[in-house]
Amino acid sequence: MRRLLLALTLLVSTSAAFAQSNKTPRPLTPFDFVLPDGQKMNLANYKGKVCVVEFLFTTCPHCQQTAAVMRELNRELGPKGFQPIGVAFNDGAMMLVPDFVKNTGANYPVGIAAREKVIPYLGHSLTARLMVPQVIIVDKKGMIRYQSSLDGSDHLHEPARLKQIVTELLAEPAAGGTAKKAGASTSKK
Repeated sequence: MRRLLLALTLLVSTSAAFAQSNKTPRPLTPFDFVLPDGQKMNLANYKGKVCVVEFLFTTCPHCQQTAAVMRELNRELGPKGFQPIGVAFNDGAMMLVPDFVKNTGANYPVGIAAREKVIPYLGHSLTARLMVPQVIIVDKKGMIRYQSSLDGSDHLHEPARLKQIVTELLAEPAAGGTAKKAGASTSKK
């Protein structure tokens, strides 16, 4: 009985910790991933840009469609401070990412990370059943403003919704900046 009570207490506290860790907004914490050429990257290095990070399976049709959407958004909004990033975490991703990049035309970094690292980073239990792609959207200040639900029901990977969110975040001031009011003049007399 004592062990059962201890196990239940541990399960409840672990579930509460995971529930708290995927709330938005929250600060982006460092997350390392590796590009196919072996170069190590970290999400924290992109502060100052609006980032959409797609945690994906290279073999997933929805992930491939999302990559195509991010490719087009990067062409249009990349010069304005948008940075898409792909992180594959399926089995064999190291060998499959080059073909994924080629087939989707991804014009942005697509790397690899272990599933055991990705799932907790997203604030979920390793036993959770999640749909891919999982998307986080980070503002210029380094805050995760949006994150996919486990079942993907929030549709963060849909083209119109993704473009709207990115465009709104690009219009916000960068860290330490102040927004100019519409119609305000900056000229001195």
